[in-house]
Amino acid sequence: MPRTRVELPEAIDHLSILNEKGELDRPLEPAVPDDTLLRLHRTMLLARRFDERLLSLQRQGRIGTFPPIAGQEAAHLGAVAILRPSDWIVPAFREMAADIWRGRPLESIIVYNNGFNEGGRIPADRNDLPISIPVGSQILHAVGIAWAMKYRGRDDVAMAFFGDGATSQGDFHEALNFAGVFQVPAVFVCQNNQWAISIPRAKQTRTRTLAQKALAYGIAGIQVDGNDLLAVYAAADEAVQRARSGAGATLIECVTYRMAVHTTADDPKRYRTEAEVEQWRGRDPITRFQKYLAAKGLLDEQAIAAEEEAVQAEIQGAVERAEEEMKGLGDPLLMFEHAYAEMPAYLKEQREEFIRLQAEIGGEGRNG
Repeated sequence: MPRTRVELPEAIDHLSILNEKGELDRPLEPAVPDDTLLRLHRTMLLARRFDERLLSLQRQGRIGTFPPIAGQEAAHLGAVAILRPSDWIVPAFREMAADIWRGRPLESIIVYNNGFNEGGRIPADRNDLPISIPVGSQILHAVGIAWAMKYRGRDDVAMAFFGDGATSQGDFHEALNFAGVFQVPAVFVCQNNQWAISIPRAKQTRTRTLAQKALAYGIAGIQVDGNDLLAVYAAADEAVQRARSGAGATLIECVTYRMAVHTTADDPKRYRTEAEVEQWRGRDPITRFQKYLAAKGLLDEQAIAAEEEAVQAEIQGAVERAEEEMKGLGDPLLMFEHAYAEMPAYLKEQREEFIRLQAEIGGEGRNG
């Protein structure tokens, strides 16, 4: 029998709408209300300045290790802006701008990064999962949520975030395969920031794009300029509509860059050059978006300066409130709570033994 080519029904597109010079491909411009555009700008700016403040706090020993987000704000904010409150987001650990957009107080981020459980508490009215540190494990959780929503006949969507390193994990492939087989309403947002800690993207996979991995699992895939908020917004809008209509999942590869350290325990100078970083600084998503808003007559230098002042005041207020709140936190007995709906007997015994030991050494139940 002759050898014949298998024709695949899909191909991978790359989407860019607003380049680093602020030049716009007008036919592709998404219809975003002016008030939403301004809110997106403020959230990006707030997240960037808060990120800078967190780095300062960490270097002063006032918070623990955390992962900076500088350079990646558009890659997750443009996606999450499409969602409804009833939709779910399933983050990794570098989606702070998305958290803020969804209503997370700045104080809780500070408290969380000081190691207090209270900082990770999510109100019942927010369909957000907590930060996931194990690389790629949360993608399976998103698929499970999406399957549950489909099973219940709801048109809500689960959106999972992860980095390029997660695409080297088995969890990623299992999740996409399940999503393809069962056509679940999931949107997978890969923030391809070029580095999985110190491993470059070129050493993770031989494929030309990460988006094309979607084709192997029978779901839609697209690669976008992840520093172009408009492109991310447009791609996410299309993906969410696809999911709501019952047409299945989408993998969005956002090509972006981590301009700062992987975490504050990392030294990126050991594995990448400053010239590479500077090249990406010229593609800064905030500067680019500000040029776009200025061209639309929605923003000028005076308005940017006023916004800068406002976000700095908001950040300072959050730092003061968080540091005051943390004075009353740290009860070690909380480690026994929230693992079970009804505490099992063995855990009750351990809790009582802990209380007895505290009493023996003069512990007061807090900061002991």
